[in-house]
Amino acid sequence: MDSNVVLCMNLYSRSMKTKIVLLGPPGSGKGTQAERLDDELGFARLSTGDMLREAARNQTPLGIKAKEYMDAGKLVPNDLVIGLMKDKIATLKGGFILDGYPRTIEQADALSGAVDIDVAVNLDVADSELVDRLTKRRSCAKCNVVYHLLYKPPRSEGKCDKCGEPLFQRDDDTEKTVKERLEVYRKNTFPLIEYYEKKGKLVNIDGSGDINEIYAEIKKALN
Repeated sequence: MDSNVVLCMNLYSRSMKTKIVLLGPPGSGKGTQAERLDDELGFARLSTGDMLREAARNQTPLGIKAKEYMDAGKLVPNDLVIGLMKDKIATLKGGFILDGYPRTIEQADALSGAVDIDVAVNLDVADSELVDRLTKRRSCAKCNVVYHLLYKPPRSEGKCDKCGEPLFQRDDDTEKTVKERLEVYRKNTFPLIEYYEKKGKLVNIDGSGDINEIYAEIKKALN
């Protein structure tokens, strides 16, 4: 990237909130919006899902243990996720976007002990739309790009636009598992909305509209 562009991005980001949590149920678009913020602002995008899936593909001890929970549509235990995220944040020097973390009050408390979050953006989407989004989602195992058969299809059916590798449906994107994931979210993660609201750091955004309009609303929340 051109050095002048990098400089402009850095100057731009200094006037905005730089420590961001993206909240929302599975399929609410957190990953898509985090990627756009990453591309424009140059912030590090931290996705526990991507990190855990990579560990699972590499069959590390953490990955093998985490995959059992992910395949069942359950939350990965706090001790595994907290340790992973704390180590990652400690290596960062600039702003960051947390995508999919924290997911519980315990994780949020642990996070607050390591860093002071500026804003928590909550993407709100109806369950019926979430089931439709997730069961039609396809992923690339090599570069973690996510597609949707209706809203964001690949140019070549069944192949990643970026690397050409075959796309697959994640084990946790079947209808049965999706509904289980949403139930887990409502029980364990939904209380985070109240948690950050009490801290005066919550911004609610309708995540069911146009992707560009949602992105514009998120950017407003960072000013």
